[in-house]
Amino acid sequence: MASKAQCAFCFDVLVAHFEDRSSLPLVSFEKPESAAISELTSSSSSSVSSVDTGSFSKVTLANHKSHSSYPLFVTWNVVVRGQPRLRGCIGTFEPQPLERGLRTYARTAAFDDTRFNPILAKELPSLECGVSLLTDFEEASGPLDWEWGVHGIRISFTISGRRYSATYLPDVPPEHFDSKEQTVESLVHKAGFSGASWRTLPIKLVRYKSSKTSLSYAEYVAMKKRV
Repeated sequence: MASKAQCAFCFDVLVAHFEDRSSLPLVSFEKPESAAISELTSSSSSSVSSVDTGSFSKVTLANHKSHSSYPLFVTWNVVVRGQPRLRGCIGTFEPQPLERGLRTYARTAAFDDTRFNPILAKELPSLECGVSLLTDFEEASGPLDWEWGVHGIRISFTISGRRYSATYLPDVPPEHFDSKEQTVESLVHKAGFSGASWRTLPIKLVRYKSSKTSLSYAEYVAMKKRV
């Protein structure tokens, strides 16, 4: 599952770039997070059931899977008057060793998203980082065979020998569109195709789920002090 530690690691990758140093390893941020969970479990032992304690243990275990592989996306938002605005988002559907994948796409989303100018050091205090780990991939029966607010979707189709593809993470449709039809239409344009209606295209759709969490720069600074 996605964790605050992973977001903090992405922040450190970005900060390290500006400070011309090596970033700290992912486990450096996982240990303080796990310690905080253990402290909470210990202090609440008189009132927390055995089932609850087990759930804490599962979270702790999940946060230490630094060598697991996942398809993943890293999202950078700039927060203006309390509202996040997209500043960069890039990822991959190919499973990546977690630490290596986060390091790669933290940089790529910050500096190589062609929709935006590269992130500058002066923007750090206003940034928010989101990490999405993708799971449960399924081939859909059609362009509308997915659940609103639950599934991310990836479309692909080939026209005149050219392949088109694009994706939206699960949180995008509810935030930006009013219907599945509008979402698919937007994805077709995002893929770079214009002309025929999406209903006439040979669209293949894969749906998936995502474990996502986010972290502000202030939270990163606080976590780093505990490292």
